[in-house]
Amino acid sequence: MAMDESEHERLGMNRPIARRSFIGGVAATGAGLGALSPLARASEPLAAAGAGPALAPDTSTYPPVRSGLRGQYPGSFESAHAVRDGDLGADIAAHDTGEHYDLVVVGGGISGLSSAWFYRKALGRDMRILVLDNHDDFGGHAKRNEFHHEGRTILAFGGTMSIESPFPYSYTAKALLAELGIEPRTWEHYRREDTYKGLSGGVFFDKESFGRDAVAPGYGALAWADFFARAPIRADIRAELTRLYTAKTDYLPHLDPIAKAEALKRISLQDFLLGPAAMKREALPFFAGMGFRNNKRVDTCPAYEVAHLPIFDGMEIAGQIRMHCDEFHFPDGNASIARLLVNRLVPGALPGVHDQESIVTARVDYTRLDLPGAPTRLRLGSTAVHVAHIGTVTAATEKAVRVVYMRDGKAASVTAANVVLACFNNIIPYLVPELPDAQKAALGEASKVPMQYTNVLVRNWEPWRKLGVRSLMVPNGYHTRVGLDYPMAIGGYASATRPDQPAIVTMIRNPNQPGLPRKEQHRAGRHDMLATPFETSELEVRRQLQRMLGSAGFDAAQDILAITVNRWPHGYAYTYDTLADPDVPEAERPHIVGRRPFGRIAIANADAGAAAYTNVAIDQAERAIGEVLVSRGLT
Repeated sequence: MAMDESEHERLGMNRPIARRSFIGGVAATGAGLGALSPLARASEPLAAAGAGPALAPDTSTYPPVRSGLRGQYPGSFESAHAVRDGDLGADIAAHDTGEHYDLVVVGGGISGLSSAWFYRKALGRDMRILVLDNHDDFGGHAKRNEFHHEGRTILAFGGTMSIESPFPYSYTAKALLAELGIEPRTWEHYRREDTYKGLSGGVFFDKESFGRDAVAPGYGALAWADFFARAPIRADIRAELTRLYTAKTDYLPHLDPIAKAEALKRISLQDFLLGPAAMKREALPFFAGMGFRNNKRVDTCPAYEVAHLPIFDGMEIAGQIRMHCDEFHFPDGNASIARLLVNRLVPGALPGVHDQESIVTARVDYTRLDLPGAPTRLRLGSTAVHVAHIGTVTAATEKAVRVVYMRDGKAASVTAANVVLACFNNIIPYLVPELPDAQKAALGEASKVPMQYTNVLVRNWEPWRKLGVRSLMVPNGYHTRVGLDYPMAIGGYASATRPDQPAIVTMIRNPNQPGLPRKEQHRAGRHDMLATPFETSELEVRRQLQRMLGSAGFDAAQDILAITVNRWPHGYAYTYDTLADPDVPEAERPHIVGRRPFGRIAIANADAGAAAYTNVAIDQAERAIGEVLVSRGLT
């Protein structure tokens, strides 16, 4: 949608906020991370929300406070794309640093940091480990966003948001969390649900699809008949949705529960609604904004995966799994897990032994992550571009692998006894060209799920209170889910407790292209995301918040204080589904074939487990380190 000058001014696009002083997520006036000055008061905790004035960190030395375009920002992925395109390869001239490590880990996300953790546990704390990461911050998708306003520190998650999974955590993952001082069962102790008392989920009905712009509160809280009766939609659409959510009809009466399950695995939710459920197509836009597991959409999600919806209440369906793990949410999402791992691995950067409470307000000294002489070093802004064995390698070979990486536009190399690739699967065939062709093909089979988490610091959340909602589903919106931050108090930090206080609004975008096969939707969404400048994202944020909240007094020009767009074009690990993926034996699945160890090189990431969950990243790290030990004859 084009923007005229009057809209530009009305929405506040010309107002100074925390956004435009950054180029590609890095302060325009700051030095690169390779030349940081010591961080002032780095070991001191941050001021908690609601506390008195405190010194805000410098954007040139403290990445969590950088605003604007974050996530996989410009400058973080170009070297990897050059490897993919053949512009960087084995023949690149690289400076030999002379550094040798017992283990080099490529990727500083939770799987990479966990790999370093498991290696140290197996062989001792004095093992020499180097972790390389292409971003200016560690954690991978588990990214911390910090905002500082009027002496308050306000936290948000920029990616992986919670400890949660549709299946129980493994013993390995539970044990790691426990050793880090995390007890998921204690989350209820920190939640402050009374903050949003009287508020519910809601739906924003847009005029293009439903006749007029309006917020309908009570989604999931009111009886479905009552909710749809109040929704500002056409009578025929209201009747269809009310029937679907209340009728409790068996739409496959001729099939037994097992056959029902098999049938629902082979049909998309969209085809089920328009077919067996006989829904009128005019009601389909209501489901367009729904994102299901692994960001499947209404046209790509097997109906079986959402058989918990009220639409299926009249059907007895076999085999539905109802177990879940204990859940826990940090104010900065699972970035706190990454920070606790760094606290154990590189204690000089985060002094003291932290736990689930103290880590929330602790401040990392990024200048101490990569100090000579430290057993474990974390080197940021460093993109691996080539990984290869050095000659003939036996179990006794010490310098077995050479790793070349780009940093500040220059190539450098280190050697290692072992390497763990905890980066994305789709780049590995280009990093390790000597891999077998079948393994390369398997690694490139999946298509990462693009996701975007935009955090908006607003002056207050009075409009949400007036509308009676804390979150909104937005069918057909640029951002399809929008909501206030989790209300909680932990370790001296507290989120906003009153409507007149500044708060975080999180807006989630899934730029898929309906109508295409699922993997093609991901690729199209990725291309769209990479081509979208920050200014476009800012405009869409302002437009959407104004449309949704304007009737309750929200003014985009006055009430938006800061915007951080965490874009993840190469987002979550791909999870198989029963519509798009062939039913093959587990051992033949691409993720199993792709993660096979190759000499002294092992693979650890969530892609290797074909599931976008933190516990999977941890489990795959433990498996990869087991393979590392086998390759040395150590087990």
